Amino acid sequence: MKGKPTVEGAGVHLKRAFGRSHLPAFDPFLMLDDFRSDRPEEYIRGFPWHPHRGIETITYVLRGEVEHGDSMGNKGVISAGDVQWMTAGSGIIHQEMPRGDQKGSISGFQLWANLPRASKMMAPRYREVKAEEIPVVLDDGGAAVKIIAGKVDGREGPVRDIVIDPEYLDISLPASSQFVHPTERGHKVLAYVIDGKGYFGEEVDPFSNEMEGASYFDMRRDPFFADGDLVLFGDGGRMMASTEDDPVRFLLITGKPIDEPVAWYGPIVVNTNEELRAAFEEYNNGTFIKEKAP
Repeated sequence: MKGKPTVEGAGVHLKRAFGRSHLPAFDPFLMLDDFRSDRPEEYIRGFPWHPHRGIETITYVLRGEVEHGDSMGNKGVISAGDVQWMTAGSGIIHQEMPRGDQKGSISGFQLWANLPRASKMMAPRYREVKAEEIPVVLDDGGAAVKIIAGKVDGREGPVRDIVIDPEYLDISLPASSQFVHPTERGHKVLAYVIDGKGYFGEEVDPFSNEMEGASYFDMRRDPFFADGDLVLFGDGGRMMASTEDDPVRFLLITGKPIDEPVAWYGPIVVNTNEELRAAFEEYNNGTFIKEKAP
């Protein structure tokens, strides 16, 4: 599955790997945007002040910077290798303004994760994780694994205590190598290729009768997936990536499905249309923010 070009915010050009039209295939995840560009006019106007409720937004920067400010009084700048994990909960108003590096390039990804009904109105929170806080594990198969959330070989990422129990890994696999990773039964598992190309499949429990293979959205003769390709796995218990002549780099993202109704319009994601209308009425009459800045 390939992402589709789209324009968001005040004119930011990006590729949407998946989004609203794919509900509920990626539950608990709602959207993944790829905002890589070498042209400042395609991103510099950014995402001015706007509200969120009922979700978490996860921004991971590879090049350039993203400046953040919100209604809780949080301010910060994330740059290459940094992560911003924002829980909107009951409601937050924020802005995200990208800035290019010295060559005018920006590169990064934003993932939206849903919150279950019981957590929709939780207190908002903002986490800024610097690159040096993110551990890197060298796998026996040759992979270098950056652990943003989750565990690999006993090492745990800095983002913890998240409702959907996610994993968020940045994996670089050299040529002629293999990476195998256990995945939680019942969790959604997806990979997004950001460089090179590799083969992706799933390794199942040898004592089960399940068939092997990832649940791809597009059938192809070429078994390799390249930059910008998205892979959605079945529930096999272990995923596998391998390479031949070329290396591959990909994001591996997993989470516990919520399996609840979704009412979604713009930056607001709740459970019913009534809740959706109420959220926008609150935003218009100034009662949207439940947690004031200290």
